[in-house]
Amino acid sequence: MSKFKILVADPISEKGIELLKSVPSFEVEVKLGLKAEADFAEAAKDANAIIVRSGVKVTAKVIEAAAGLKVIGRAGVGVDNIDVPAASKRGVVVMNTPGGNTISTAEQAFTLMMSLARKTPQAHASIVAGKWDRKSFSGTEVFGKTLAVLGMGRIGTEFAKRAMAFGMKVVAYDPYLSKHRAESLGVELSDTIDGAVSNADFITMHMPMTPETKHMLNEKRIAALKKGVRIINCARGGLIDDNALAKGLESGQVGGAAVDVFETEPPPADYALLKAPNTVFTPHLGASTEEAQENVGIEIAEAVMHNLLEGTIVNAVNMPNVDPKILAEVGPFLRFGELLGRLISQIAPARSNVLRINYSGKVGSIDTTLVSRAVLKGYLERPCGAENVNYINANGVAENLGLRFTESRVPEPTEFHDLIEVQVTNGSDTATISGTFFGGDPRIVKINGRRVEARPEGTLLLIENIDRPGMIAAYSTILGKNQVNIADMSLARNKEGGTALTILTLDSAPSAAVISELEKIQGIKQIHCLAVG
Repeated sequence: MSKFKILVADPISEKGIELLKSVPSFEVEVKLGLKAEADFAEAAKDANAIIVRSGVKVTAKVIEAAAGLKVIGRAGVGVDNIDVPAASKRGVVVMNTPGGNTISTAEQAFTLMMSLARKTPQAHASIVAGKWDRKSFSGTEVFGKTLAVLGMGRIGTEFAKRAMAFGMKVVAYDPYLSKHRAESLGVELSDTIDGAVSNADFITMHMPMTPETKHMLNEKRIAALKKGVRIINCARGGLIDDNALAKGLESGQVGGAAVDVFETEPPPADYALLKAPNTVFTPHLGASTEEAQENVGIEIAEAVMHNLLEGTIVNAVNMPNVDPKILAEVGPFLRFGELLGRLISQIAPARSNVLRINYSGKVGSIDTTLVSRAVLKGYLERPCGAENVNYINANGVAENLGLRFTESRVPEPTEFHDLIEVQVTNGSDTATISGTFFGGDPRIVKINGRRVEARPEGTLLLIENIDRPGMIAAYSTILGKNQVNIADMSLARNKEGGTALTILTLDSAPSAAVISELEKIQGIKQIHCLAVG
């Protein structure tokens, strides 16, 4: 029987460790405090599995040092402390536990809201200081108040359920939540962030941290909120501009804030937000309950155990649940499918509720279940955060958002030898993207029904404009002036003088200011800047 060494480099529940130690073929070493990369690499050199939380970093050097490493387990959701590309390059599976702390985080956020509404921490501090001051701590009821939930994933949904049980009116913003799903949850769905928060008495944040969501509550938006609004953030630091929030609290525009996560963690002593009035702070305690820590500890221990003993892959962030023979057959399609999903998510109509995948040619004759999951995973990474969706849970995440998924397969080649077409719709609004392989290399060959040819690499800039002379020169001049180099170009139009579509492959992503300048060109209809990676 093969022997496996498991290095536990962060504290996990004793039950999880006991489970691993109960397996005769496992040697379990618990070694904490490996902050120095060299120390961690030395400790990991004989490990077949590494289990961490968020206290240490599994770098490329650590992974390289562990020649026999097969699996890295993260007891929690985020894997930003693990070099996932380095692990993938080595063929090391990276697993997490995306659902283990849902209830704990939702309860923490709800507790913060109630503490903020009733000024509970301040009243407690006053009592401890020997005072009996009932006038200074008059609070507000949440019953009948309007709550804006920004992000209706697992945690946002659980928060909304609790809020409605307390008699609150819930308005939700989530660009990927369908109207049907919102109705089934009993929440009012807003098409925009501003629409959701404009009349809110309370706002709670439950979005992933992405370039699009960073500082979604900024100085301008905070100034437009209902005066006296109370804000809760138990999701990700950076969703709120902390300096702008501090100013809003000082001016009275914001009536209170309860924050569990900060842009800088731990926040320094001179952090402006810490000096603001009417606040409740906790040190990133969303998942810090005995139940959550025990759940994720046991869950990751079981996942690592089954992977080492049986080769089973569960909740992997970089691999599907598949045996090596099938992986060799569908591998190229998996990577390409994920990329197509990622690209179409950036041009999809708002609140799309149907995703269709059509296969034709050779790819249509194989089992495309995993390819479809790859497309779905790529599509869902933006709304849910890359760390929260994988090949295993993609279908469940889509269902939670009210996204209906279908696929069709045609074994015979049509226009191309192999073709994957991905289509997303919301009523009459539709976006499509199609890809194939030329000589083993992936190509984008259609976008919204237009014939194009583009390599999926770097940054793709999609420009739709009126078909007339001078358009290419106009936007090329602006890009050149701003030192944005065009690596490749593909043109298509529906008819002479109609609408033209240009795809530019760029060596670097243009700034928001450059995009704004391009949009001012007369004749431009719309522009999409797509990040391929």
